[in-house]
Amino acid sequence: MALTNEQIQQKLTEKFGDQVFNFEEPYGLLTFEAPKEFNLKVLQFLYDDADLSFSFLTDLTAVHYPDLKGKELAVVYHLHNLSANVRLRFKVFTSIEEPDVFTATRLFEAANWMERETYDFYGINFVGHPNLRRILNVEEMDYFPMRKEFPLEDQTRRDKDDEMFGRGGSVW
Repeated sequence: MALTNEQIQQKLTEKFGDQVFNFEEPYGLLTFEAPKEFNLKVLQFLYDDADLSFSFLTDLTAVHYPDLKGKELAVVYHLHNLSANVRLRFKVFTSIEEPDVFTATRLFEAANWMERETYDFYGINFVGHPNLRRILNVEEMDYFPMRKEFPLEDQTRRDKDDEMFGRGGSVW
């Protein structure tokens, strides 16, 4: 019998009740949220449950939502059940003032470098990570470049020609 999004949602709500919420299915991909304190419990359940068996961490990243006060940073997990070929997306939100989320490295070894990259670009502190330090940027950086705290370009620059970037003026 094929594993369906409805079955996954039912098992999650039976186990965690209202601690899992905002279930959606954009493009057929089951997506849901839980409080950040429950990330390891939910991940462990998805991994251990014989019917679910989400044993492969496809991706782990973050998103910065500067307008969501108290929930500015989201950690996003993409999991895959290889035998049933089913994927899901799981999100936990945290504030930018306390960007602490428990590490998933003891459950998924692949989380190690993904969490380091997420820390490097978004500043999320993965509590319990064995080696949480920058992986792509220099250690001296005092900011996190993927946060939407800075304009994409300096609007006062006069040394560039907007026509070369397809803005303003004639198009050939």
